[in-house]
Amino acid sequence: MIVADIMTANPVTISMDTELLLVKEIFDHVYFHHLLVEDESDKTFAGVISDRDLLSALSPYVYTGSETLRDKETLKKRAHQIMSRQIDTVTPTTDCNIAVQKMLDADISCLPVVGDDKAILGIVTWKDFLRYYLKNYQAKP
Repeated sequence: MIVADIMTANPVTISMDTELLLVKEIFDHVYFHHLLVEDESDKTFAGVISDRDLLSALSPYVYTGSETLRDKETLKKRAHQIMSRQIDTVTPTTDCNIAVQKMLDADISCLPVVGDDKAILGIVTWKDFLRYYLKNYQAKP
């Protein structure tokens, strides 16, 4: 089995200059936990932001009664300031066993799927592998 069989194609992407306010709004309205960051100059993969990265970057007082101007300013940070850059990638033809091993070795929960030109084609997450497992290996009555 290859990554193309289970990946999510055409994932939501953001640019490196996207403000965290928009990143927060995206995460507040979707069911996924990772955003791929694209370098707009050449449309290639640049990094990943997880919902946990966002929570770590924002003040815990944002949108509370204790919010100050300084807390609001954290929403103006840019994606490139908090994204993970040293993320391994896979191609659609990568064997799934290799992809899973990469995720386990790096202790990460997703892998960007890129083409030979490093353009973003999709994303594969640990949930994709679990869904495949349940669909194909679940005990049948």
